[in-house]
Amino acid sequence: MPESRNILKAVIVDDEPYCCEVLAAMLEADCPEVNVLHICNSGSEALDAIHRYSPDIVFLDVEMPRMNGFEMLEQIHSIRFHLIFTTSYDQYALKAIRFSAIDYLLKPVDREELKKSVQKVKERIQAPVPQQLEILIQKLRNPSHAVNKIALPTLEGLQMIPVEIIISCESDDNYTNLQLKSRKKILVTRSLKDMEELLEQHSFIRVHRYYIVNLNEIEKYIKGEGGYLVMSDGSTIDVAKNKKEVLLKKLLPYKE
Repeated sequence: MPESRNILKAVIVDDEPYCCEVLAAMLEADCPEVNVLHICNSGSEALDAIHRYSPDIVFLDVEMPRMNGFEMLEQIHSIRFHLIFTTSYDQYALKAIRFSAIDYLLKPVDREELKKSVQKVKERIQAPVPQQLEILIQKLRNPSHAVNKIALPTLEGLQMIPVEIIISCESDDNYTNLQLKSRKKILVTRSLKDMEELLEQHSFIRVHRYYIVNLNEIEKYIKGEGGYLVMSDGSTIDVAKNKKEVLLKKLLPYKE
């Protein structure tokens, strides 16, 4: 990966020429460190351009005819570039992208968000790892099925974490502390709201403004105005009064 003072080679992939032109103009105006080498209007054209130019960044449209962005990626054996998806709102695609922790920009692209995405590329050491793409493709193929691993960004880099080893999640401003079965704690650079969305298809529930818990790891519920939980690692977690009824409805099938 080039150092931050160097020029970043880029390829834009989008079947809409106007979107390509707008993005290229925004990069030229706001991200002078990015040099757009080629604009592609199809997945097949992009495969040739990536092979020819070895870009540092590929801005990839998700929705394209004949070969969409995800299908194009499946044809690349080794991804050695940073990937930034560009997409209109699509709940299944966005959820898959979030699970994989790959960056994305919603159309119409916002200038500030674009600059943030390029800055992230400059700060990262490596391109997406194979496990991220495996998680992405798995989630896309089976959007209604819960994936068993999620890619989570930390201050040190990405970690692939099996969902079942998470006991609880605690808010830490815009970050979240994960308590794992190994008694290890991991600070991830995701908000608790983001974690709630990622874990909603698993046996997790928000029990407090600051906490999400794994229902399978609850040992006891102690009554009170809201009450509190005793988790499998011995930790205790308060239950908010307004979350108590929903928790008990969820908890009974697990504890009967």
